[in-house]
Amino acid sequence: MKKIIIKEVIVVEGRDDISAIKNAVDAELIAVHGFSVRKGSNLDKLEAAYKNKGLIVFTDPDYAGEQIRRAINKRYPNSKNAYITEEEGTKLDNIGVENASPEAIIRALSAAKVETLDNVVEEFEIGHLMDAGLIGQNDSANRREKLGKELSLGYSNGKQLLSKLNRYGITKKEFFEAIKKVNTVVK
Repeated sequence: MKKIIIKEVIVVEGRDDISAIKNAVDAELIAVHGFSVRKGSNLDKLEAAYKNKGLIVFTDPDYAGEQIRRAINKRYPNSKNAYITEEEGTKLDNIGVENASPEAIIRALSAAKVETLDNVVEEFEIGHLMDAGLIGQNDSANRREKLGKELSLGYSNGKQLLSKLNRYGITKKEFFEAIKKVNTVVK
């Protein structure tokens, strides 16, 4: 099977992530080894990659992964972001990109998005989330997880989801089509 070629440099947390991604796609990768993204030669590598090829940030679907993602996006604001779900990244009690299947990795990388930090259009309001059952319902967390997978935004609480919908430039058409799919899966 011929691997998909990714032109951007993929930023991951560790060497196990590199192995998993290399099994799925042909790409250059940089491991930041946790929070060491703030120091050392990694910054030189990231800076060069960002300027020459662009970055795709692909961190674990957990709190530490989100913190690392934020730090990278703050420094390199036009980076793309790829997400897997917690379910896709969990094996036994371990959560990480290294546990994802090649199919999940390819899906996430193919759907990577750039945050639109300049000119963010407030397309979505809290009422949209309430009407879609994404907040305020017993199954809202499950619905947000399914929507996050459908839109390739990763898992979010309600406030984070609202922010991501607006920052990633999701259209109402995309949102409502994804909600239809979520409603089919959840029922």
